[in-house]
This record gives sequence, C-alpha cells and structure tokens, in this order.
Amino acid sequence: MKGFRIKGSFSDARQPKGRQVFTIEVAAEDKGAAEEQALSLLGSKHRLKRWQIALDSMEEITASEAKDHVVQYKLGE
Repeated sequence: MKGFRIKGSFSDARQPKGRQVFTIEVAAEDKGAAEEQALSLLGSKHRLKRWQIALDSMEEITASEAKDHVVQYKLGE
C-alpha cells in the first residue's frame, strides 16, 4: 500500500472564483486506485459529480509525511 497526496479543486458557487481548492490524502495500491478513492470521497461528502472535480496533482508520500492519521495507520506507522 502507498500513500498519495492529491491536490485539486471543485466547483462551488459560494466561493469568490467559483472553485474550492482542496488537498486530500489517501492510501491505495496505485495511482488509479488513489484517484478513484479521492473522487469517491469528495463526491459523497460534498454531493459532487465526477465532472465537477478537477485533480491537479498527485504525489506519492511516506507514512512520516502523511498528516492524516488514518493514512499513517494504513501505511504502517
């Protein structure tokens, strides 16, 4: 299992520029699974469709770099 930090934005009319910027950390087997998990989490929490979410960057992180405690646990630290 690997850790990923994903940065992007999604449409939100309440924001000044119409986009809400986010950073999310997930633990997944590969980049494809990490992208799928991020889209799923954001869609369920904010009631978004996949086309409303733009993933800008994805970087692999270690357990010590992760800020999310769940990701740290899944990575084994």
